Parts: sequence; C-alpha cells; structure tokens
Amino acid sequence: MPPAKRKSDDKPAPPDPSAMSRVFRALYRPLILVTAALVALTGLMLPRLKSYLPDLSQRSEYQLPASAIEITQPPQWVPRDLVHHVVEDANLPEKLSLLDDSLVQDVAQAFRLNPWVEEVVSVTKSYPAKMVVVLQYRRPVAMVEVKSGQYPIDSHGVLLPPQDFSLSDSRSFPLITGVTSTPQGPAGTAWGDKVVEDAAALAAELGPYWKKLGLASIICPATSEARAKIDEGVFVLLAKGGSRIVWGHAPGIDHPGELSTKQRLGRLEDYVKRFGGFDRPQGPYQIDIRHWRDISRTPLSAQHDWLDTVRE
Repeated sequence: MPPAKRKSDDKPAPPDPSAMSRVFRALYRPLILVTAALVALTGLMLPRLKSYLPDLSQRSEYQLPASAIEITQPPQWVPRDLVHHVVEDANLPEKLSLLDDSLVQDVAQAFRLNPWVEEVVSVTKSYPAKMVVVLQYRRPVAMVEVKSGQYPIDSHGVLLPPQDFSLSDSRSFPLITGVTSTPQGPAGTAWGDKVVEDAAALAAELGPYWKKLGLASIICPATSEARAKIDEGVFVLLAKGGSRIVWGHAPGIDHPGELSTKQRLGRLEDYVKRFGGFDRPQGPYQIDIRHWRDISRTPLSAQHDWLDTVRE
C-alpha cells in the first residue's frame, strides 16, 4: 500500500521573488509613471477645463433655424409648409445646434410623425449649419365616402389629412363607396378595414385611366349576409352614365377564372374604344369583364331578362 500523502504536500509553492521583482521594475519605469500621472491629472482637470472653453453651440455657424431644414421637393399634393407643421407638431426648438448629438435622431422622428411622410430615407447635417432630410411621400389615390363625409387615402389604405384637400381636389380622385367602417385612427395610420385596403389597391391601378374611361366610383363588395356568399370580395365600377362594370377581386388576389389586372384594364380600354363608352349604344348595362372568353353585357333596364354577349 502506498504511503499516505502528508498535508504539507498540498501547500502551494511560495511566490518566486525574482518574478515579482521583474513586475515591479516594469511598472515603475519613469515613462509609465509619468503617463499614469498625466492620465489621472487629465481626468481631474477636464471638467474644470471645459468651463474655460468657448461654447461653440452658441456660435451662428453651428446653429440652424428649424425653418431652414431642407427637404425633398414635395409633390403638388403635399402642403408647401410641411417643414413648419413638422417643427410645430414635434415641438422642435426654433434654433437647432449641430453639436447636439441627438439632433439627427430627433429630426428624423419629427418627420416620421407627419402623415404625409411614408419614409424618412436619410437625415444629414453639415458645416456651416445645414441639414438635409430625404423623404418619401405618401400619394393620395382615392376618396372614401362614408356617412360622415369623404376621406383621402393612399394606395395602402392609410388615412391622409382631409383638411389638406379642397373640394376640387377631392373630385379629381377615384371615389370609393359602399364602405361601412370609419377610420380607426388619426391621419397617417391605416384605415383598419381590409375592404378599404383592397379598394385602395384597385384605385391605384385605375387612377391613370379613371377620367379617360368615364368612371364615377368603385363600389365595395356587399357586406350583407345574403349577398356575401355570391359577391364576396367582388368590386364593381360605376360609370358616369350608370352602367355597372363587374371588375372582380382586388389586385394581388389570385382568384381562379379571373383575368389579370392588366388584362382587365385592357378590356376596359377596348370596350370604350369600340363603343365610345360603357353606356352605349342602349345602356346603362351591367358589364362583366372578369372571364377568359367573353365580356357579358346585360341591360340594367331589362332586369337581366336577356344577355348580350360581346365577342372579343
């Protein structure tokens, strides 16, 4: 049997005096001592030295009037005084200091809060005092008619400021009817209704053709339980003469048996070119343009007693 290990065998070895001596000699070199002293002295004196330095933030070349912020040229539908509204609504100071570390972030957030701004692409500041904000703006595509009035929206169904539109402005956009909901939030937020979002997408596609085709409104799908099973998700276009054009589902919704948005737009243009309008020759009609082979046309006055098929 091996002999038992003695307690004295477990004691750590004593430190090497020569190694410790080398460490002390390295630390106590004159250059290291002087450097350490200067660092300590700087830390103690820096707060006091700052009080003797000039305050550059108050010099004119480092200050910028908030009203002088430069932004991407707004399109005609955006108010000319957008910067003024942004500064006022975000409670930004009248004078901005370029030396303010949070300035870029604060200005970017101020513009994000404006309902006309879809995205703040960048904010840059430079010397002499200058600040440039690159913006992407929301574009109105339609007016939504509800009991309380008409509300402008963009292509995503985001509510835009109604007070920025005159009556003549409102009439220049496609009109969306048949909406039973109301906006769920303030301008700059989504309407909060999928039907309105789909109608907005359709209005964005129809916008360039609206006047040429002589359209009056986009009628949203029926919401009553009796008709929902038949017309679920189906939009109807109302022509100025009273004809109703069964468009089908909103863009982006792949529905079996329906033509693409581009194909349906082509059919609308061909129809107007061929007949001179959706109400000719003896309309108004109900016109269905969804299906692959034919356009079906039924006189509304005949209460669907007969069907006139227009071959392409």
